[in-house]
Amino acid sequence: MKPTDFRHHHHLRVRWAEVDMQKIVFNPHYLMYFDCAVADYWRALAMPYEAAMQRLQGDVFLRKTAVEFNASALMDDRLDVALRCDRIGNSSMTFVGAIFRGEQLLTAGELVYVYADPATQTSRPVPAPLRALIEAFEAGQPVTRVQNGDWATLRDGASAVRTAVFVEEQGIAREDEWDEADQTAVHALVTNLLGMPVATGRLLREGDATSGTARIGRMAVDRTLRGSGVGRQVVQALEQAARARGDRRVVLGAQRSAQGFYQRLGYAPYGEPYDEVGIPHIGMARTLD
Repeated sequence: MKPTDFRHHHHLRVRWAEVDMQKIVFNPHYLMYFDCAVADYWRALAMPYEAAMQRLQGDVFLRKTAVEFNASALMDDRLDVALRCDRIGNSSMTFVGAIFRGEQLLTAGELVYVYADPATQTSRPVPAPLRALIEAFEAGQPVTRVQNGDWATLRDGASAVRTAVFVEEQGIAREDEWDEADQTAVHALVTNLLGMPVATGRLLREGDATSGTARIGRMAVDRTLRGSGVGRQVVQALEQAARARGDRRVVLGAQRSAQGFYQRLGYAPYGEPYDEVGIPHIGMARTLD
């Protein structure tokens, strides 16, 4: 069994609270590592777990697990927890996991989950959309769809994400969130294979049509999927729209907490920090290739 046998990998570092006096990991913690990898697996599917399970009217419960110990993880080790869905039955899903230190296999495991009624925990057939989503991911196929369009086309999905992020999470007043610029902007929307909107943003012109500068704004990503890559998909889709109309430069106002995200995408800060609706921001810009 090798790390390359798996599409999904969860990385962690062994902490002091997880080891005994010999500085090796307590055996029960390996199950916790697998559990963390399973939670991250749903993120890799671009699937906000709680909302998705409510949509599917079910939940997933661990029924059985088996672990094989080959070698011990040590204090401060960097571990690679690999996971794949090996089989989907009528109501069960079998995951195979492995924990590596570099190329060395430390622990192998099998976890059997049952899809069930969340109230009674009685088994139900795995819904076809969930089955298709997992199979697509394991086959290396895209698990998201990215659309560019106008407000009339993408309003429902984009407004759902923006309401959840800006109004409900960040406490921005509804009257400050919606403006007439939505009507003229190019919008980008990322949905997962369950049809759930998970990220959005919009593209405006900065100045007149001859300026060659576009502005990205209203970037919003579902709270549970930040860091999963869907935000990058939005930025890239909007940059593509900017190139298509001849823009040469893109600017944006980044919340300071997201500055690192934009820098990794090639944006550089400019000007002085400022507050917008009570949230610290910094101007950032990128010249398009």
